[in-house]
Order: sequence, then C-alpha cells, then structure tokens
Amino acid sequence: MAQFSRIEVAQVMKETGMVPLFYHPDIELGKKVLKACYDGGARLLEFTARGDFAHEVFAALTKYAVAELPGMIMGVGSITDAAAASLYMSLGANFIVTPVFREDIAIACNRRKVAWNPGCGTLTEIARAEELGCEIVKLFPGNLYGPNFVKGIVGPQPWTSIMPTGGVTTEEDNLRGWFDAGVVCVGMGSQLISKQILADKDYNGLENKVADALATIKKIRG
Repeated sequence: MAQFSRIEVAQVMKETGMVPLFYHPDIELGKKVLKACYDGGARLLEFTARGDFAHEVFAALTKYAVAELPGMIMGVGSITDAAAASLYMSLGANFIVTPVFREDIAIACNRRKVAWNPGCGTLTEIARAEELGCEIVKLFPGNLYGPNFVKGIVGPQPWTSIMPTGGVTTEEDNLRGWFDAGVVCVGMGSQLISKQILADKDYNGLENKVADALATIKKIRG
C-alpha cells in the first residue's frame, strides 16, 4: 500500500523538479544507488521494471527505503497493463509511470488513489489523461518532442503539468531549455545514473551528480 498520497507525490515532483530512473537486477547494488540518490537530495525514484523478477527487486528496495530513507517516495516505471500496476501497488509503489497512455491503468491507480504518470505524445492524449485524473503527464520520448512541444501545450493550457523523460541531461543548457519551456519536473535515467557509474560502483560520484543536477534546477527556477 502506498505511503504517500497522489497529491503528496505530485507536490514532491514539482518541488524537487527531478525523478531519477533506474533499473538493475542486483538488490544490493540497487540499495547503494538508492541511498546515493537520497543523500544527493532526491526524494523520488522511478524503478523501471524491465527485467525478469523485477518485482522482487522493487519490493526489496521499497522495504529498504521505508526502513532506512525517511521521505523517499518509491515508484515504478515501464508498466504496460493494469495487472502489473496492481502488482506493484501491492508492493508499495507510490506512483506508476507508463510509456503509453492506457485507461485500464488509470482506473486501477485511481481505485487506490495512487499517482500515475502516463506517457503521452499528443494534446488529445494529454487532455484525456487529465480527464482521468492525471496530475503530471509524462512526455515520452522527450527527445522526439523537445521543449518547443511543451511550450505549445502549456501556452493555451497553463494548467497542464508535464514531465519529460528521454532527452534530458544534467547540463544546465539542457535543463534550462526544458524548464524555461514550462515543465514542472524531469525524469532522468542513464544521463544521471550511467553505466559507467554502475560499473565503477562510484556511489559518491552519483551522489554528487544528483546534488549538482538538483542545484542546477533550483538555480534555473530562481
């Protein structure tokens, strides 16, 4: 059962401005990554459930976060159907992120009042997601749309909250482009938690990279 309400999740997404994305089958490595992100100031993590038995890893990481990392909001991404969403919600997921827009997932999450962030790529999808109670829409793949797409949406629809994933990097120019366009949050995976960091087990470096990215976002927002 979710520890945090969907409103709390949306608020933290907007306040911090960044959601790290991560997947690895090794639970102990995952704990170290999670702690490095937490120590760097991140208060959300999207576990991208892409491998066999990923739910077992997510369950272990969520238990660890509850016990050791107060205020850390665990969510799960790469969810493609309502059954998977229900499974992860039963394991403590506080938000569900999807690569595509699916009404069955919206219904499953809304039944439990769990935040969901559907991947949308058109104004019609965004509007329908909002009609079904979505607070923050995921723009995916972000690199195919870019900041100009965001500007085109939030201009006539200033109530729309967008979180791009894909095409977001830690560089100030990149982040400035997105936030100046009007996004409320960004999702960042391999550009933040790189294969090299994982191979080198450079958790201090990851902590610093997370802290720097959050500081840059804060600076851009003024």
